[in-house]
Amino acid sequence: MAPTSARRWAVAAATPWAVWAALRRTGGERGFPLVPALAFTPYAAGTSVLPLVVALRARSRAATLLAAGAGAVLVGAVRSHRGRPPAAPPPAGRRVRIATVSLRRGLVPPEPVVDLVRRHAVDLLAVQELTPEAEQRLLAAGLAELLPHAHVVPARPGSEPAASGAVWSRLPLGARTVVPGGFEQPAVRLPGGPGPELEVASVHTRPPATSPDAVRGWAEDLAALPGPEPAVLRVLAGDFNATLDHAALRAVLRRGYLDAARAAGRGHLRTWSPLRCPVPRLGLDHVLVDPRLAVAGCDVVPVAGSDHRSVVVDLVVPGG
Repeated sequence: MAPTSARRWAVAAATPWAVWAALRRTGGERGFPLVPALAFTPYAAGTSVLPLVVALRARSRAATLLAAGAGAVLVGAVRSHRGRPPAAPPPAGRRVRIATVSLRRGLVPPEPVVDLVRRHAVDLLAVQELTPEAEQRLLAAGLAELLPHAHVVPARPGSEPAASGAVWSRLPLGARTVVPGGFEQPAVRLPGGPGPELEVASVHTRPPATSPDAVRGWAEDLAALPGPEPAVLRVLAGDFNATLDHAALRAVLRRGYLDAARAAGRGHLRTWSPLRCPVPRLGLDHVLVDPRLAVAGCDVVPVAGSDHRSVVVDLVVPGG
C-alpha cells in the first residue's frame, strides 16, 4: 500500500486535467485566461497519460478514476474534431472552390497568394489582415487577372490598417455587404441559377489571447455572425481565432452550420502555428457552410510568409 501522502499527491496531480475535461465537456470556459487556454485541449489530451501513470504508481483508486475519466473526455473531444467523410459521392451541381488566406498584417508576399489561387483553381478568395499596401502588391502581381471581381472593405478610421478584409472572385458578384465585428468582414453574393444565392463572408474575429477585454470582443464577434437562412446559401470562411474546443464556436455551429473540414473527415488538420516555431499548432481557421451545400473536398495549404495555412474547400451548390 502506497503512503497516504502519495495517494493524495496523485489526486492533486490529476485535478488540473479533470478540471480541463469538465470545462471542455460542459462548455463552461468563461473569460481570460480560460478561453485562450481551451485552444490547447489537444495538448492536454496528449499529456493526460501523465497523471494516470502517477495514479497507478501511487495505487490510488480515486486518482486513477479521476485521471482515466479526464483522459477519456479529452481524447474523445479531440477525436471528434476529425469528423467523417461522406459515405456517398457528392451530388450533381455547380462546383465552387473557396480558399481562405491571412496576410499576417499585410506582410505576406503577393506571389504565394497568387500561386495559391492559380495552382488550386480558386473561385473565391476570402482574405484577412489586408492592408492598402498589400492590396496594391496583390493587384500588381496579377491577382485581378485570375479573380477580376472584388469586394474590399478598408479598415475603419482609428483601426489598424490590417483590420481590412476582402473577397476576390472569379465569378461575377451581386450584392456586397459587411458582417458586423471588430474587424472588417466583407460578404458577397453570387447570382445565377435557380434557388437561393450563394453568400460568402470573409471572417476575422478579434483574438481572445491577451486580456478579459479581448475575450469579450472575440465572443461578441462570434455571436454577431449571421446564421443560416432559407433565402441564402451562406458560407463563413476565414480566421475565427477559435478551435472546435471553444464553446462559442460550437454555439455558432449549433445554429445550423457544418464545419467543412469535419464534413470531409479532415477536421484534425491544424491551420495556425508561429512562423519560427513548430508548436503550438492550432485549428483557428474554418469554413462553415449551410448544410444544403455538399462538401466535395477540403485541404489545408501552407502559404509562404503567413502564420496561417489556407483552408481550400470544394462545395457543390444544389440546382446550379
